[in-house]
Amino acid sequence: MGKRIVITGSTRGIGNGLAREFLKRRCRVAISGRSASQVEAVVAELGQYYGESRVCGAACDITESDQLQALWDAAVEAFGGVDVWVNNAGVSIERLPLWEQRDQDLAALVDTNLTGALLASKTAIANMLQQGHGQIWNTEGFGSDGATQPGMAAYGSTKRAVRYLQRALRKDTAGTRVQVCTVSPGIVVTELLTGDYDITSEQFEKAKRIFNILADDVHTVTPWLADHMLVADKSGARVVWLTRRKAFARFMTAPFRTRDLFAHLDTE
Repeated sequence: MGKRIVITGSTRGIGNGLAREFLKRRCRVAISGRSASQVEAVVAELGQYYGESRVCGAACDITESDQLQALWDAAVEAFGGVDVWVNNAGVSIERLPLWEQRDQDLAALVDTNLTGALLASKTAIANMLQQGHGQIWNTEGFGSDGATQPGMAAYGSTKRAVRYLQRALRKDTAGTRVQVCTVSPGIVVTELLTGDYDITSEQFEKAKRIFNILADDVHTVTPWLADHMLVADKSGARVVWLTRRKAFARFMTAPFRTRDLFAHLDTE
């Protein structure tokens, strides 16, 4: 039997795609999300396909330490332990200048993307140290490398902070059997990406041109990510889908390729 894996934010999007790919590779997976009904539905679906003993789940708001601990406990009860914890849950907000953002949207963004990453990392590492081993993955996004774009000040700041957190945690866990790793899925067409835009706007039409060059869908990215995450065996490992070389190659070949990753969207 493969590794025992917890994925936050795994009822949809990249997290759900990773869950499916890990299950295909004989792992056992704990599903989580804020909605109990969505968690139950995903667990039932995956359990029917991959076996009920290999899937469990718990509703979890990652800004609440007690819910994070309950998620860990649910995985331990179902699988006997946790080998890998993936901090995938995140939110985005509309792309606007900072001074036009609503205070409540900024607070929710920081709560989930930064405070949530801190609390989830704290919970996972504390339990892994007690368990004697484990591997934690934090998910990078736009801004992690310091890149900037109009309207991305808030979101990018949270992701830049996650990279600092990652480096600090590596030092904090040095000399232990807990590995701290990074996964960078690149630009993936999910609700998190399209939710930043009014899909009927000129701004979205311009963004689509770039996304159709650089982006991919969940089913393209997650099999590759899962394969590389499962073989990572040292702290500091980084799994990066959209490298600079790959991005450059895509721009060079763009005139000869036709892609429409957004054909499924209803813009009427």
